[in-house]
Amino acid sequence: MDFSYSEEQRMLTDSLKRLVADEWTRPKRRSRLGGLDAAAWGSLVELGMGGLLVSEEFGGFGESPATMLAVHQELGRGLVSEPTISSAVMAVTLLGHADCQVLKQRWLSAHAEGEALLAVAWQESGERDAQRPLCTRATVVADGYALDGQKILVWHGASANGVIVSALLDGEPALFMVEQGAQGLSCEDFPTFDGSRAATLRFDRVVVSGDQLIATGAQAQALLALAIDFGITALCAQACGAMAALTDTTIQYLKTRKQFGQPLAAFQVLQHRLGDMLIQSEMGLSMTYAATIGLAEQDPIKRARLVSMAKIEVAAAARFVGEAAVQLHGGMGVTDELEVGDFFKRLTYVDLLLGDTNYHLQRLQDLTD
Repeated sequence: MDFSYSEEQRMLTDSLKRLVADEWTRPKRRSRLGGLDAAAWGSLVELGMGGLLVSEEFGGFGESPATMLAVHQELGRGLVSEPTISSAVMAVTLLGHADCQVLKQRWLSAHAEGEALLAVAWQESGERDAQRPLCTRATVVADGYALDGQKILVWHGASANGVIVSALLDGEPALFMVEQGAQGLSCEDFPTFDGSRAATLRFDRVVVSGDQLIATGAQAQALLALAIDFGITALCAQACGAMAALTDTTIQYLKTRKQFGQPLAAFQVLQHRLGDMLIQSEMGLSMTYAATIGLAEQDPIKRARLVSMAKIEVAAAARFVGEAAVQLHGGMGVTDELEVGDFFKRLTYVDLLLGDTNYHLQRLQDLTD
């Protein structure tokens, strides 16, 4: 896989960099913490975020994982908290690899045009990081299927027009498309630690038609695993962008802040600390490249190994860079006057999203045994 930018990729990332610099400043970003800003999301859709991974058959661009990596690095630099991963990567990837042509035509086309948002709901209470549903169940009824249960931590679940829900159907995992506003569906929206949004979805005999069934059995499990691996890789790319931006900010601060009549950047011990930040950032980026290559693997075990290794490395690097930046800024690093704290929260949260380090270490062990 070639990671050198093509002319089209360079134009896209340059345009995205300008947009992020203009529209994701600290004041504008913090003003959107109450929920999804339609104008902000619309500006991303205009640059192609909605159709980036949607195939050309459904009105998208059908771009490669390499382009996804480049784009999400820029999104990470601006701490973009819109549903670029949950909807434009995970949900689109899952639906795009499914066999349900009617659902794909409707939802992928609408997503590429910016007319729909999607979310993936698979997590349940008491089953952290488990991908197989346990308590959410689907039963066959005359009009299709009835869903009962609860999903937690649904990333941008409240703003989604359609939610891909995992449930047990006759003892086997299955995936269904459920539209927001369906009778019996309730949603509790709340902010997350890093300034994003999540929701708890409750299903009280929510009836969906037969053609809303996306996949069952092993195919459903494979689709969900693929979507999560794509999401992890995009998350790692955003973390790498955030680390790069935070390191640049810290370097500029040390160049301008003076102590004993000279800039802090002149002190060798602080130079070493900056060097460690750069090394950690580069190690994380290198492993994200490996994960991106892994997304093209036909063998899901090889793909999972590379993705888990990248997640472990990036999570450790993100925590180190965030803590070092706060330390080098002193007490100012944790105040609202600087955005260092915003970056620190996002980078700390990376480890908790889509499986923490302990989970991915265990997954690596399970895949190796």
